[in-house]
Amino acid sequence: MFGPGALGARVFDPGGLGRFLTSLGTVALALLVAGWAAVAAEPDVKLGEFIPASPPQPAPEVSFTDLSGNWVAVADFKGKLLLLNLWATWCQPCLKEMPSLEKLQAAHPDNLAVAAVSEDRGGKGVVEPFIAKLGLDKLKIYLDPKSAVGHAVSVRGLPTTLVFDAEGRLVGRVEGAAEWDSEKMAAALKPFLSEAEGEAKLKRAER
Repeated sequence: MFGPGALGARVFDPGGLGRFLTSLGTVALALLVAGWAAVAAEPDVKLGEFIPASPPQPAPEVSFTDLSGNWVAVADFKGKLLLLNLWATWCQPCLKEMPSLEKLQAAHPDNLAVAAVSEDRGGKGVVEPFIAKLGLDKLKIYLDPKSAVGHAVSVRGLPTTLVFDAEGRLVGRVEGAAEWDSEKMAAALKPFLSEAEGEAKLKRAER
């Protein structure tokens, strides 16, 4: 068994701890990749495609924050089609799809809200300087360092985008990176965008 000296070396050796944490991160990433591989192997699931919810589900009662620390909930986006995009700075597929998300947001400024919610545990300190380098100014960035949203809706990997209609109901999701400005995705989102546009026109008429 371990003697006191050996145990002390294992507990207090900073280099050993660093190697352990690095190894743990590698294992976690490997599990995430394996998880997406398992999802892709399912016969009815294609990564990057819209998966409708049947029937639509109530929005999860969770909150996240903007970069200024203000709390936000799904209900705050009611009246617009909401794409709640869960991503992380270390996730290459997440970064690949962000330009197309920005193009989609720019094309529908009145009836669509894209909320890019970072699942990075480091929070603002990790995310803010990273976002500055991307040069994407149309996307609104939010923080969820405890992965409250991901746990609430049983996310299986990143990126995952949750789609909420103008009434705030979860109407579908996209697992894996998607081409958000493609004709196929436009066709999938068109009914929800039209509904949100109707809501926007009604509000303008009431003013």
